[in-house]
Amino acid sequence: MPEPPTYAARMAEAARELDVAGRAVRLSHPDKVYFPERGFTKLQVAEYYLAVAEPLLRAVGDRPTTLKRFPGGVGSEPFYAKRVPKGAPEWVRSVRVTFPSGRTADSVLPTEPAVLVWAAGLGTLDFHPWPVRSADVEHPDELRIDLDPQPGTGYPEAVAVAQVLREVLAEAGLTGFPKTSGGRGVHVLVRVEPRWDFIEVRRAVIALAREVQRRIPEQATVAWWKEDRGRRVFLDFNQAARDRTVASSWSIRGTSRATVSMPLTWEQLPDAEPDDFDLGTVPGLLAERGDPHRGLDDSSGELDLALDWFERDRRDRGLGELPYPPDHPKMPGEPTRSRKASLEARRGDESAG
Repeated sequence: MPEPPTYAARMAEAARELDVAGRAVRLSHPDKVYFPERGFTKLQVAEYYLAVAEPLLRAVGDRPTTLKRFPGGVGSEPFYAKRVPKGAPEWVRSVRVTFPSGRTADSVLPTEPAVLVWAAGLGTLDFHPWPVRSADVEHPDELRIDLDPQPGTGYPEAVAVAQVLREVLAEAGLTGFPKTSGGRGVHVLVRVEPRWDFIEVRRAVIALAREVQRRIPEQATVAWWKEDRGRRVFLDFNQAARDRTVASSWSIRGTSRATVSMPLTWEQLPDAEPDDFDLGTVPGLLAERGDPHRGLDDSSGELDLALDWFERDRRDRGLGELPYPPDHPKMPGEPTRSRKASLEARRGDESAG
């Protein structure tokens, strides 16, 4: 009768060590299924992130990054790891960030493919980078607009609003780069010069979103309260608030299909099917098409005109700040955080011509 495997042998079977550009990265339970509907395992998640490491590191590299972790795979309760986890390898770099409360944390700073594989081993599916670089964490260099379809709308409606947003951005002297959210929505990324703080960048997003709403009020809204949005696409200005992030380009999302937040060109956006971009298909698409956002870093723009629009709306239309997220401290000029105040602001937004 054969001898039962030793403890060391059982542990070896339960883990795998990957050589990632000279770094030894241990992956425990590599065959653990993370996506039951598709059968994708932890090892396949790690291999995916190796396959897209080059463009993903352009998206998250040198940025403080929150890890959205699903330790039990899709279906388990995820959590956002905003600090470097205990026991992280010494080569996992970090940078200190300050939250709205004033507390600080040392956040993961992805700098090399091994960090991506290590994070996958912790159950990370999404990478959520701050819109800042490590050298200056107080001044965003990326403006992000999240087009969030409300009940009764979907991806086609988000694309239609995104096309109007593209026109508004161009009039403001800015260049947008679209991507799927990994669900029904669309994200638009804009590179900007890092000389404005989080409040100013958020105000620029508000001004741009209001201009979109002004042009297509039946299709787009900036109403913060869900009850007031109707069957429209919400331009989520609060994704530009400090400590708010969206999943990066190339991130796997925690959906049953293992969809990916896929960067696209404006020409590709209307005909795309978001469910076609997943853990299994995206590496091949990258090899075939390259990175549609390759030119993002070369497109930095200025926010002066968008901020002029914000001041114009305040001066001529009586439209100022909008509510911040509930966990933020009360901000200067912010209206009362109540649905009534939000409704009144929305009426002002939509009646101002």
